[in-house]
Amino acid sequence: MISESRATEQSFRASLGIDTWESAAILDALIAGQERAVAAVRNAIPSIAAAAETVANRLAAGGRLAYAGAGTSIRIGVQDGSELPATFGMAEDKIVYLIAGGKAAMFETLADAEDDSQAGQHDAALLLSTDTLIAVAASGCTPYTIATAQVAKAKGAYVISVVNNAGTALGAVGNIEIVLETGAEVIAGSTRMGAGTAQKAALNLLSTLTHIRLGAVHDGMMVNVQAGNLKLKHRAAEIVAKIAGVDLQKATLALDKAQEKVKPAVLLCSGAQDYATAQMLLVGTKGNLRLALAQLNQHQI
Repeated sequence: MISESRATEQSFRASLGIDTWESAAILDALIAGQERAVAAVRNAIPSIAAAAETVANRLAAGGRLAYAGAGTSIRIGVQDGSELPATFGMAEDKIVYLIAGGKAAMFETLADAEDDSQAGQHDAALLLSTDTLIAVAASGCTPYTIATAQVAKAKGAYVISVVNNAGTALGAVGNIEIVLETGAEVIAGSTRMGAGTAQKAALNLLSTLTHIRLGAVHDGMMVNVQAGNLKLKHRAAEIVAKIAGVDLQKATLALDKAQEKVKPAVLLCSGAQDYATAQMLLVGTKGNLRLALAQLNQHQI
């Protein structure tokens, strides 16, 4: 059943007179709102976990990951997606953004763009059946976002609806629904606050678990990190050194031979004959460094 009453739009009774309070009391109330937001994400862990497992499988099969939304919701989605290449080595061309109002809306307030369902239909037309769409809307009733989800689902794509209210139109479209029940905002209707915090946390959890399942994390370290600057090159060397049990100098030399890639560098430091051998091991284990190390130790290739 679709609900017309949205908790995120209601007034928060405890905020009565907040503009007359001492600054510390105001901030304490805002912090409490953030804490409620995180609690709402914890309650959604089962659906986040199920969604991540599906996303990992679909990405491994060659699909893309798309984010859709308007206003704060899509800005949070873009932030999540844009960090995946550097952090987890995800290919840039595997990430798609469907933004109400286009790229300009990332910096300008184009409020009416969220009402354009035709634009949502048009933007979603580029999706394929192998893709996964994360459609985000605090209210769960944003016309643009609902339209993208409907088109995506009709094309056979897998749709994950992320909403902050139960019983919404967007939630009903999704193959799986992640409900983050953050309730009324301390500042009524300002979903950049509690709802936005919950969305960011949920998307971070979803994308991180996805890439753990894809082998981008080993013992809590980012083994697909892209060493694109001096800081990240040093971090990559530290990761190689720690996993392989070698000093930083040997780790750095191995990274040079491994085209700045952590996983083959670890294998080189652990006994792989050359870069080609290291890559062969990784291909055979679908990029899982732990399995590749086990094979190397067994056979000393």
